[in-house]
Amino acid sequence: MKIRRREIPVEIPTASMADVAFLLIIFFLVASFYSVTRGIQFSLPKHDEAALTSEPEAAVLIEIASDRSLTVDSRPMALADLQGYIGPKLQRNPTKSVILQTALDAPYQAMTDVFDELRQVGVRNLVIPTSTELEMYGLRQLK
Repeated sequence: MKIRRREIPVEIPTASMADVAFLLIIFFLVASFYSVTRGIQFSLPKHDEAALTSEPEAAVLIEIASDRSLTVDSRPMALADLQGYIGPKLQRNPTKSVILQTALDAPYQAMTDVFDELRQVGVRNLVIPTSTELEMYGLRQLK
């Protein structure tokens, strides 16, 4: 004689799974707050063909070499002299553009120092050209 066993239905406990999912959500929410970094606040413009047709000779060209040396309008210049050079130009034309071109291996701190000087003078139109814009304006890529 066969004894029949009562079959117990197989069931996955979902109560503890909901607890684990809730804890994972809380973990990622808390972890995402720590990953926020603050950097230099500036907005990048959208690609605009009309902006590319402005006169390149009307802008001030600042070049930062890999050794942190500055060249402003093809003349070597110290960082401390930058405000004295650009200030009078901005008084004559407050919307004057400043083109900032850096060498590929220039340190970021050199660019940040120039940003700070330009902010103190009150530069409103700062251009950081792409390689396409460099070719269009006939500028060379710094090495």
